Amino acid sequence: MPRFSIIVPTYGVEGRLSLALESVLGQPFGDFELIPVHEAAADSPAGAVSAAYATRDTRVAPVESPPSGGLSAARNAGLSAAHGAYVLFLDGDDTLAPGALQAIADRLGETDDPDVLYFAHERAHWWEGGTTVVRPTGPRTPAWSAAYRRDFLTERQLMFPIGHFTDLGWSGMVALAADRTAELRATVCVRHLLRRQGSRLHAPGAHQLELLDQVELVLARATAERGVSEALFAQLFAVVLRSAAHPERLPVHLRRAFFRRATHLYRHYRPAVFQPPGGTLGVQHRLLASGSYAGFRVLCVAARAAAGALAALPRPRAPLTRALYAAQRRHPLDRNLVVYRAHRGRDVGCDLAAVRAKARELAPRLRSVFLVGPEAVDGLPEGVEYAVIGSRQHWRVLARAKYLVDNADFADAVVKRPRSVHLQTQHGTPLRTTGLDQAPYPAVAAASGGCTGLLERVDRWDFGLSANRHSTETWERAFPGTYEQLEYGSPRNDVYYTATAEDVTRARRELGVPEGRKALLYAPAPRDHAPHDRTTGHDARLDLLAFCESVGEEFVVLLRAHHFHDGATPRRSDGRIIDVTAHRSVEDVCLAADALITDHSSLVFDYANLDRPIVIHAEYWDVHRETRGVCFDLPAAPPGHVARTERELADLFRDGSYADVEADALRAGFRERFCQFDDGRAAERVVRRVFLGERPEALPPVVPLAERTPAPAPATATLVRS
Repeated sequence: MPRFSIIVPTYGVEGRLSLALESVLGQPFGDFELIPVHEAAADSPAGAVSAAYATRDTRVAPVESPPSGGLSAARNAGLSAAHGAYVLFLDGDDTLAPGALQAIADRLGETDDPDVLYFAHERAHWWEGGTTVVRPTGPRTPAWSAAYRRDFLTERQLMFPIGHFTDLGWSGMVALAADRTAELRATVCVRHLLRRQGSRLHAPGAHQLELLDQVELVLARATAERGVSEALFAQLFAVVLRSAAHPERLPVHLRRAFFRRATHLYRHYRPAVFQPPGGTLGVQHRLLASGSYAGFRVLCVAARAAAGALAALPRPRAPLTRALYAAQRRHPLDRNLVVYRAHRGRDVGCDLAAVRAKARELAPRLRSVFLVGPEAVDGLPEGVEYAVIGSRQHWRVLARAKYLVDNADFADAVVKRPRSVHLQTQHGTPLRTTGLDQAPYPAVAAASGGCTGLLERVDRWDFGLSANRHSTETWERAFPGTYEQLEYGSPRNDVYYTATAEDVTRARRELGVPEGRKALLYAPAPRDHAPHDRTTGHDARLDLLAFCESVGEEFVVLLRAHHFHDGATPRRSDGRIIDVTAHRSVEDVCLAADALITDHSSLVFDYANLDRPIVIHAEYWDVHRETRGVCFDLPAAPPGHVARTERELADLFRDGSYADVEADALRAGFRERFCQFDDGRAAERVVRRVFLGERPEALPPVVPLAERTPAPAPATATLVRS
């Protein structure tokens, strides 16, 4: 029998689950079993994470729980599966402090194995900027801040009560049942994450009434067993009064009902010798006891007004140029209007173009308008409705649109109107640091506008789009908010599964790829530190002329510079280098290419869907990692061979090893990790969920990777065409 059973509910915390599990498995004290509890669903994200850990460590034993049962059912399922002498609970987005299990084991030995050992925890702010140590507080101690003797729980038949605020009910009943308790006050054992969006329990809704259910459960048990003590009564009603002081958490029609029931419980269970505390809290006690809802509300309003006197002054009024925007916001939302902005108005591509195309098919009632800069107007595809950024039409459609879709974020001046819907698609699987992850790189963070503006923009999002679990975890960490994560894939990548041999042949013909040649797409990421070569006209990270000479006549290079930089075809290329930077569709460029060469462009994740050879040119990777920051070590787990020098790169293509068996194996592992949700139907899922309001369970499930068929490679396409 292990010393500890550590139960980890996982629903809704997939982005941080690995951190929680690693914090347990990395403990020097190893006599434990780790029980992640995930929802009973075949496609459970947390289930996949837990299963992966179970295959590498026999101490990990995942169990299932119905999602409808919530946190209580998950913890109870873990309890039923536990075998340890003591049971601990750890939320899936929290972590055990280093050395915690050893400290707990030592203290249990010193105190002759009590029924419950309460220990200190640390509340860590979501921005990683500060912590608060909290010592044990008896019935108000969270369930995850104590170790419980399993035989004691079994003998007293203690289980988590179903519903919300279950920690209050559990901790109260445990405190009443325990004969022997001890404390570990000197050592912090759990690091509890305070989410930026706050606890789900504090969200508005009728579930706030369930707080009183838990209070009554504890008070009734106390009355039946030992009687209600003054300390227990004071602790429970401190929680009740704190909730009553925030009526905005309850629907208007339930606020008086909450107060009336709280008054009933107060009068019914109040110990005869109980004396209210002094100060404002004491006044709240007396008003609750008397049932004076009006008086209680006046007291709370006065307290908030006093606090408000310390608040900052309001923001300055918007510039006069935005007066039209303010006036238009007085009109109702146009429920059939969708406004898109791609790459800050530079084009009309990326995921947004794919979503717009699918919306025209599935929701033809919707009118789509792209916001573009003046310089982009001449290059717009035929039939695209647009508004020039800064124009009257720009402010008009922004104010009236029901749906706003962006991949880089709308300006700070954009107001989130009630019942409007904001979708943030991002622009690719992240490789470089982004959002709050840029904090250790001050120059990068400053260029992004700072933390405050970023978070205000995130608060406008209703949906965020993810192509794989790596993206989900990164977005949750870098852009903390209450938006719904859509693990649907990248709509722009749909074409890599729907394109035909004719589409591939057409793309090569339009780009001018000669018959019988293999096209190598060279797509470097923007890099501020790269020197500029005046003789070739592009960033001097690869000498393309020399490369072409080295690899032979079999290959031509498709040069795709990043949209942040102007591309220029090197002179004297003799047709061996084709500049495709200005081509409207990067997807067509990828379809036309036989292989990809890149350094740290996020295009590597998209191109992997085609299951064609990829080579990483990592000559400047270390510089990029140190100056810009990364969230994934690409050369350490690449999609193909890694070249550190130009000679190594040329050798891979000259001898054909760029596409050997080893490259295939590397690419297969990479695709398993990063092509998780891309199956050709991402745009459909987005349109049906965001624009048509369908429930997630009604959408087409993601096709397993092994069952997908990418677009045919150019050589195959030529055979099919002939």
